[in-house]
Amino acid sequence: MTPTALAEYLYLHMPLSRAMAVSVIEASAESVALHVPLEPNVNVHGTMFGGSISTAMLLAAWSVLHLRLEANVTCDLVVQRNQTDFLKPVSGPAQAIAHLDDADWAGFIQQLKRHGKARRTVSATLVFEDAIAARFTGEFVAIGTGR
Repeated sequence: MTPTALAEYLYLHMPLSRAMAVSVIEASAESVALHVPLEPNVNVHGTMFGGSISTAMLLAAWSVLHLRLEANVTCDLVVQRNQTDFLKPVSGPAQAIAHLDDADWAGFIQQLKRHGKARRTVSATLVFEDAIAARFTGEFVAIGTGR
């Protein structure tokens, strides 16, 4: 999927991404990078709202897993739990970046096909001024749809 196609998908299926003015820099089954501007995500302190930071990283993590799954199986993908650590204030545009490695990918797919459900943890970071400003860890559940 191209960055433009992923952005259109997110805007259609997750309208908050449009309200946040998120754009897609990179979109592959290995890595997703999202550009997150400050203006629509600013808080009362003139820095990026914590909810926007967390959401941007969740969108990047969800997207990379979605893109990897899209090539293997048809399923629904939901977040079960997540944690965000805020490391420094973000006072300008940032990038939410998620990578997905092949660690036990075959086992994940096998579990999904056998049981109709599988869990996968995906991490993401928010980079601002060449430094990590926040870290995200999310546990996602893929649910087979039988489509």
